[in-house]
Amino acid sequence: MAVPFRRTSKTRKRKRRTHFKLRVPGMVECPNCGEHKLSHRICKSCGHYKGKEVISK
Repeated sequence: MAVPFRRTSKTRKRKRRTHFKLRVPGMVECPNCGEHKLSHRICKSCGHYKGKEVISK
């Protein structure tokens, strides 16, 4: 089996892991009530989507 000749340094390890991070979801403001919601989803607070009431609350 292959064994690494030298130990991987902290810097090298951290450079490799720079892309392992959480992403913030795309939040937009609801045009009906002004609450923040995920884009292309029904608003949880008022139930509107694209100007139409989808879920009555």
